[in-house]
Amino acid sequence: MDLEFFLVAPLAVLFAGVSKGGFGGSVAFVASAILALVIPPAQAVGLMLPLLMLMDLATLRPFWGQWDMAQARILILGGLPGIAMGLALFSVISDDMLRVLLGVIAIGFVLWRNWPWATTRQTAFPKSVGYVAGFVAGLTSFISHAGGPPAAMYLLPQGMGKTRYHATVTLVFWVINALKFVPYAFLGIFTYELFIADLMLAPVALIGVWIGVRVHDVIPEAVFFPFIYFCLAATGVKLIFDALT
Repeated sequence: MDLEFFLVAPLAVLFAGVSKGGFGGSVAFVASAILALVIPPAQAVGLMLPLLMLMDLATLRPFWGQWDMAQARILILGGLPGIAMGLALFSVISDDMLRVLLGVIAIGFVLWRNWPWATTRQTAFPKSVGYVAGFVAGLTSFISHAGGPPAAMYLLPQGMGKTRYHATVTLVFWVINALKFVPYAFLGIFTYELFIADLMLAPVALIGVWIGVRVHDVIPEAVFFPFIYFCLAATGVKLIFDALT
């Protein structure tokens, strides 16, 4: 935990908190990608999990009961085997492979969200697609906390309002993140140093959630997300470049 870490980590955690608190958390995984620029990727995901669990817990209360339970159940049930697959694969993936995975997911999500069909498609996906999306969400969430994009790809065409969508995503990842804790501990990802860093960054996480909840109905996505997409794409390119060089 050097000066570079303390310059980068609070901004990454604050961003994740704002995303979790008010914007569905679909891009909260960018915090892990940003942290992977200054610490090993495995440590980045280990550092973020307790903070993400804290953010989920803080976000549940203001949006309690506003979720779509049927859709949440589909994603959670699909996510269980995805978490198991992530546990099986995590120990054989190197830091550079994790960097490439994070980078590809980051750039792919930006391309998907800005592709013409992504904003015009109105047909809701069937349940079978939801289970597949849940599996991918569980897998990518376990490996890199990047379960938001596949969950968003399934939920966005379902025709939910912004608040219902946000509450559903919050519930899904509150459960998925809680289920990841014991396997992470089993893999030995958590360390005393990460625990101290989590304690120091917890207030930043809660401040981010508070900001996100307050601006949920104020800042339009048309303003918020273009900036996120730019940061996400730039981070993805940097991670892939670092891994390949």
